[in-house]
Amino acid sequence: MAALALRGIRKAFGPVEVLRGIDLEIAEGEFTVFVGPSGCGKSTLLRMIAGLEDIDEGEVSIAGERVNEVAPAERGIAMVFQSYALYPHMTVAQNMGFALKMAGQPRKAIDAAVARAAAILQIEPLLARKPRELSGGQRQRVAIGRAIVRKPSVFLFDEPLSNLDAALRVQMRIELSKLHQELGSTMVYVTHDQVEAMTLGDRIAVFSGGRIEQVGAPLELYTRPANQFVAGFLGSPRMNFIRGQALAAGSTSMKFEAHGAGLVDLPLPAAGRPTGGDLVLGIRPEHLSVGRVDDGLAARIELLEHLGDSLIVHASLDGSQEPLSLRLAADHAGLAVGQRVGLLPQSAHALLFDASGRAIALH
Repeated sequence: MAALALRGIRKAFGPVEVLRGIDLEIAEGEFTVFVGPSGCGKSTLLRMIAGLEDIDEGEVSIAGERVNEVAPAERGIAMVFQSYALYPHMTVAQNMGFALKMAGQPRKAIDAAVARAAAILQIEPLLARKPRELSGGQRQRVAIGRAIVRKPSVFLFDEPLSNLDAALRVQMRIELSKLHQELGSTMVYVTHDQVEAMTLGDRIAVFSGGRIEQVGAPLELYTRPANQFVAGFLGSPRMNFIRGQALAAGSTSMKFEAHGAGLVDLPLPAAGRPTGGDLVLGIRPEHLSVGRVDDGLAARIELLEHLGDSLIVHASLDGSQEPLSLRLAADHAGLAVGQRVGLLPQSAHALLFDASGRAIALH
């Protein structure tokens, strides 16, 4: 039985349809991430799971029970928000145990639950402090601890790290992963940050325009995206997209002509050579290399970014305004802004999309 099941979920605010029929099952103990650009509906869906937004159509089930009409406090969920929402006049211990106190739990049980959560999060020395005496990362740990003490069947996280600085976000991602391993609880996490999605999720649901574009394991979505949107959203720098058309095809390969930039050998699509209309070649920055100007696709280097561990090359193809990015070894030498080069895609890692953006399977 799924820990959480969403069936035909729809939601509109006035004439604006925010969610357009969401179907998803989340297994017991799974860490699922909802990711997508701002306004795609992911946070609205999370609030509907929590009972904080009404459902226009569809059904939310938790542990096999329909909860559409169940009050938020009775759904067996705990939610961690972007804002810490701590009571400023209470200590850390009081903030963490407040929900149990309101539920009429005995003081001894509350203290034990708070102590356990504090030990998991390594915040025992902070229990007597007030929120104003804590850093941002410490406040977020307290907010997570407040959720842990309730022992929910499902944890809901609504962009909980977006108020933290970059270094602390990395640290908190590690701690959230450890927390999931230790508790073994079902967790649903909303973010617009694809790095968070890739590093935290057992599965990722990629949202766009109120729909789920694709659901799968992080590596599956990265290497086998269902469409051009998913391919471009996951990965940093983003995937390169090169427009062109299919030319002569052999028994196992075909020629792809990038408009005005040259030819590339690609594996033959499983359904045979595509016919009619423009195609889009997708290639990630780490799967492009630099060759002589008369090799591969003709391009001009526009910018070099030295990141210490790697070199990011920004280039423009002949005959195209679409920018391209390459990730090379940090010690790669002999490149300069304005230099003309040939770009060599690794055909084994190439993706192909039709005019509507759907992926075309390659051999």
